[in-house]
Amino acid sequence: MIDAAKGKLRSVVVGLGSYLPKRIVSNADLEKSLDTTDEWIVQRTGIRQRHVAAEDEPTSILGLNAARAALADAGLTADAIDLVIVATSTPDYTFPAVATQIQAGLGMHHGAAFDLQAVCSGFVFAVATADKFLVSGSHKRALVIGAETFSRLLDWNDRTTCVLFGDGAAAIVLEATPSAGTSSDRGVLTSHLRSDGRHREKLYVDGGPSSTKTTGVLRMAGREVFRHAVGMVTDVVTEAFAATGTTAADLDWFVPHQANRRIIDASAEKLGIDARKVVITVDMHGNTSAASIPLALAVARDDGRIKRGDLVMIEAMGGGFTWASALIRW
Repeated sequence: MIDAAKGKLRSVVVGLGSYLPKRIVSNADLEKSLDTTDEWIVQRTGIRQRHVAAEDEPTSILGLNAARAALADAGLTADAIDLVIVATSTPDYTFPAVATQIQAGLGMHHGAAFDLQAVCSGFVFAVATADKFLVSGSHKRALVIGAETFSRLLDWNDRTTCVLFGDGAAAIVLEATPSAGTSSDRGVLTSHLRSDGRHREKLYVDGGPSSTKTTGVLRMAGREVFRHAVGMVTDVVTEAFAATGTTAADLDWFVPHQANRRIIDASAEKLGIDARKVVITVDMHGNTSAASIPLALAVARDDGRIKRGDLVMIEAMGGGFTWASALIRW
């Protein structure tokens, strides 16, 4: 247990790691089997390539590699972790959870491990969930992982969806740390989660164990998703600013879910966020659902953009609909 009397606890990022499958599928590769072009895909989405997992790389393997990288970055071993949360919509099995498989892969025989399913918003939901555990004092350190093999859910003959998604995983280590309780603290400063199940038909997978007894494939009404996305994203980001007394001008980096370049640009513009502060990786990764934000964080941290003390906004919108934001002092 943590002695919260020493100060307000914050969940501070102390480690970050990522993993991408080796196989890269470019837009030119897709031109060979689909009635599409590189120009069409880039113009409408900003995507130029995506990574696709090998047959022997299920979601748990991607997540395990990312988890190991995050622990190494933090200078910690699995013994120091007492909570593992995996955000994913593409588990290896209906059960057990991917998180328990990663826990076993790390050699952990203690703590708690579970999956969280909020589709593309999953990583933000998982960060918020881990934060509640840590600031309560019940747990000390959490591995929060976004891991997906969305290539397994695609109809590769549907050019409106299969060009959009990719596979990958990334993870952060959060540590409960006493702080002053101000917006200058390092760590998760605030999070805001939303859902509205009325929008199911706009973005969903048409199968499942309790309905069709099959995995199913992804179905999406792209224009409808776009129409809702910008408003939903700006709603929760504005709430995060209000909760912390900060503004778009205070942000060092805006790291949105990497689904579509046009949604990212429109959201940043509506929020008044300088385009130079927006982290873009959708061109390299495509939409990796719950893995997209931590993958983008890893790219921006590794290339020197995100530094200790920077104010970072993460946000996402996904099927369900779900949408969420979290403001983090790095």
